[in-house]
Order: sequence, then C-alpha cells, then structure tokens
Amino acid sequence: MARNTTPPQAERLIKKYPNRRLYDTQSSAYITLADIKQLVLDSTVFKVVDAKTGDDLTRSILLQIILEEESGGVPMFSAEALAQIIRFYGHAMQGVMGTFLEKNIQVLMDIQDRMTEQSQGLYQQHFGPEAWAQLMNMQTPALQNMMNNYIEQSRSLFVQMQDQMQDQTRSMFSAFPFPGQPPEGGKKKK
Repeated sequence: MARNTTPPQAERLIKKYPNRRLYDTQSSAYITLADIKQLVLDSTVFKVVDAKTGDDLTRSILLQIILEEESGGVPMFSAEALAQIIRFYGHAMQGVMGTFLEKNIQVLMDIQDRMTEQSQGLYQQHFGPEAWAQLMNMQTPALQNMMNNYIEQSRSLFVQMQDQMQDQTRSMFSAFPFPGQPPEGGKKKK
C-alpha cells in the first residue's frame, strides 16, 4: 500500500463572534454552518474558536451541524439510540463508549473506502453517479446484514473481555479476606 506523501494541510481558523457569526480567517469572509459542513465533507482541517476568549468551539459547532442534519429529512439516529447515548454520560463506561463509537465509525469508513476502491475499476466505467447510487441502494440489505454480523461479533468480544477482567479481578483479590465473605474454601463465620 502506497503511503500518502502529501504534506499535512495547515489548520484553518474560524472565529465565532458574539453575534453568532462565523468568520473564516483564510478566505476573510463570513461563513455559515453549511460552509463548515462543506469543510468537513472536503476533509479540511479546521478549528472554530471564540473570537473574544479563544476557547475551542469546534465540537459545539460540529454538534450543531449534526443537530441540523438529524432534524432534517432522514435522521441517522433513532430516538432510542440517542437516549442510549445520553445514558452513557456520567456512567463509568462513558470513556469506553466514546472510543467504541470512534473505532466503529473508523471501521465503517475503512469498509467504505475499500468498497469504493474495489468498485472503481468495475463500475465507474459503465455507471454514472445515479446508477452507482441505485446499486448501493440494492446492496443496502447485504451491507446491513454484514454490519449486524460485525456488531454481534463486537458485542461477543466485549462480553468476553469483560468476563476475563472480572475473572482476573476475582483471582487478584481472592487472597484478601473481605468482611462478610467466607474464607477461600471455607464457610462464613457466624
């Protein structure tokens, strides 16, 4: 696999002013959330900062874009999925959940890249963008089935990992007597 040798692009700075306007310092113009969405789609590296305090607002702006997309025609998350995500905030598993989602999104992106790469030689010569979209729509059930299998494997692996951690913890602490617990191999004292 050939390595990408293009130099990394400089981070584009967007300033957010108190009047809620966004100013792109590279183009020296005010921009909208739609423009920032396009920067994301173009894989442009950028950072949004509060013009007054310098605080990083990038995540907040990205969440605004997601909110607009979710409020639009075809949301990506069901109400139940959003409720489950909310339940992870403040939970001991919050950090694990973020990492889990990031890694799974990366896997989806890798699958998408691989499919695009493999199909370019086969389909792009004979199909236009509309035909390609129809082909992907026909493949949706197969892709969903593949993703369901992947998710089930991930779940099984996570449960196995959790069981192993519990077993290791039990064996690590089995040498220490805890109040109310019977000594190893014995019965609880009365």
